[in-house]
This record gives sequence, C-alpha cells and structure tokens, in this order.
Amino acid sequence: MDARLSKNPLKVGWREWVGLPDLRVDAIKAKIDTGARTSALHAYRIEPFRRAGALWLRFELNPIQRSHAMQVRCEARAVGERTVRNTGGGIERRYIITTMIKLGDAAWTIELALTNRDHMGFRMLLGRTALQNRVLIEPGRSYLLGAAPAKLSHKRRSTLLGLGKSLR
Repeated sequence: MDARLSKNPLKVGWREWVGLPDLRVDAIKAKIDTGARTSALHAYRIEPFRRAGALWLRFELNPIQRSHAMQVRCEARAVGERTVRNTGGGIERRYIITTMIKLGDAAWTIELALTNRDHMGFRMLLGRTALQNRVLIEPGRSYLLGAAPAKLSHKRRSTLLGLGKSLR
C-alpha cells in the first residue's frame, strides 16, 4: 500500500457535500469516516438482475438527510458482494458498486457498499479507501468545499439538485 499523499491534496472537513454523477445525484451529504474501510451509500429496494450476463443492481435512494420526500431510482453494475462490519459491530453481506464521486472540483471512481442507512445520521459514508492519497482531512471543520443552501424547501432543493422526479 502506497502511503504517499498527492502533492496537492484536496482539503476536506469531517462532513462534505459530494456528487454521484453516474447515479444522477448532484448533492448528498457525506460523513468522512476514516474508521470505515469501505464507503457506504443509503440504498433500499435493492434488486439484482442480469444484463448481458453481468450482475446489475436496481435500487432507490433518498439523497436528502432525514427526508423521504425525494427518491432517486438507480442502476449500477455490481462488482461483487462483500462481508463488512456494520456500525453496531455486526457482520453483513453487502453489494458493492463502483461509481464516480465528485468532491469539489475533483472527481474519481470509488467503490460503494449499498445498505439501508435510513436510521443513521448520514446517507453516505466516505471510507478511507476512497480517500486514500487524495485528501487531507481537517476533522474540526465542515464543508470546506462549500455548503449547500440549507433553508430551501424539499421541492426547491430537489429542483436545485437536479434529482429528477419523485417516485411517489
């Protein structure tokens, strides 16, 4: 494992707004979690299916924290299934996908474990593997790459975020 930090690391706080353009999510709040090896994304109604012989997943997510007002239907190719230790210390099997992440002006491909995080504080965790050699974390600060407007209604926010139509 190469432990060298890039020459111009991206400076991030303990929580940041990130984009997942491959999944049509322009903004989702993520907790930067160096205690987690694998990144995790809130997903539910996960349905595996085959496309041209490859395993794909159809799933839904709510990108706005503590809200079910906006739902996004996604499809992504599964790269595997992995046993992970959840927040409570239990062992779970989770599907893994790869997708592009946009953090500030930077973008790269990461692995994400799909799991229901409905009762967790953040819809997404960014684990250390996704951040390795790319970011410098300032744990006492938040939203170093910019904050999303906080006082928007869910309807206005969903339009601003470009999340498409609600499934309800």
